[in-house]
Amino acid sequence: MDAPGDPEGPRLPRGDDPPGSARETARQLSREQLFVLISAASINLGSMMCYSILGPFFPKEAEKKGVSNTVTGMIFGCYALFDLLASLVFGKYLVQIGAKFMFVAGMFVSGGVTILFGVLDQVPEGPIFIAMCFLVRVADAVSFAAAITASFSILVKAFPNNVATVLGSLEIFSGLGLVLGPPLGGFLYQSFGYEVPFIFLGCIVLLMVPLNMYILPNYDSDPGEHSFWKLITLPKVALIAFVINSLSACFGFLDPTLSLFVLEKFNLPAGYVGLVFLGLALSYAISSPLFGLLSDKIPHLRKWFLVWGNIITAGCYMLLGPIPILHIKSQLWLLVLILVLNGISAGMSIIPTIPEILSCAYENGFEEGLSTLGLVSGLFSATWSVGAFIGPTLGGFLYEKIGFEWAAAVQGLWSLTSI
Repeated sequence: MDAPGDPEGPRLPRGDDPPGSARETARQLSREQLFVLISAASINLGSMMCYSILGPFFPKEAEKKGVSNTVTGMIFGCYALFDLLASLVFGKYLVQIGAKFMFVAGMFVSGGVTILFGVLDQVPEGPIFIAMCFLVRVADAVSFAAAITASFSILVKAFPNNVATVLGSLEIFSGLGLVLGPPLGGFLYQSFGYEVPFIFLGCIVLLMVPLNMYILPNYDSDPGEHSFWKLITLPKVALIAFVINSLSACFGFLDPTLSLFVLEKFNLPAGYVGLVFLGLALSYAISSPLFGLLSDKIPHLRKWFLVWGNIITAGCYMLLGPIPILHIKSQLWLLVLILVLNGISAGMSIIPTIPEILSCAYENGFEEGLSTLGLVSGLFSATWSVGAFIGPTLGGFLYEKIGFEWAAAVQGLWSLTSI
């Protein structure tokens, strides 16, 4: 089924659209396309807020329940691991399950388990508390994977000539979710206690479910013949998957290390540490729509975005500490500036990846339809999850062994290798 309102039919991004195609489609945005944008924005914002809300206070609450730092790290890390596994399964069976059902069901379960996380403080401490934390976190990861995999596929189906522009624009809502989650969660926790942040956000997500059931269109398609294995063994796709993995690992590296480094190096009050992350999240959210627009209008720039984005990212991680051999004094303004540049370079590198994978898939005989879109969106989510698991795990280990300055430089080698 083609997206209604698209006067040019079911053409999907191959990198050979005329320069005016993105502009022409934007002028003729249909009611259905508008509804798709609203649905995708709601899941990006809601899921990122639910994901990031744990950071400011859950480790402290877990400590009260007798949970070690290692186990707390595993509770955080299991999210990425199960997101990886679920993304591959949902991407493969998207057509059989149905994109709209997968999206709505994923959002419903995500809202429910977020509320459940808010009542975990009532669970007895020890193994029961730990087991329930893992169970709820895994359910959240699986539901999030379902909703995001379906969302990507529906977006590409609805906007076949503007994939990068639309994905880039929607990263604004992902960035807002990451920015708003920790301070909102911290405020609600300080004002009302442990339960309220989770119940509040969970209820907001659940309220979005009936809205999306009403406005989200149904897209039907036949199951495809191709598999993840055939997709990932295409050399160009494998290389882009490595780029996605390295960028995700670089982001993930900062979660367990940057706040500790800032507290130790600059003696900032704990409340101000979250503001340091704002530079990264805001610059990524603001720059992504621009790189998406350029990727659609001038497709041959995508390769250079990937190259220069990785070069800048590698440089940023060399200067985060900075690496001792450069003999540059570590200063707070320099750190914030580097994080802003890192957000821009991340947008430059991440946004072109999905259109490039799609182009490569179609060039190698993959059919145009939801089955291929499911494989591509599942692959993106899965490779991102691998990096999100490796980044914090390796980063935390390196931070303990060689310090933040050298650990950040080692992380930058991932991006340098991608170039």
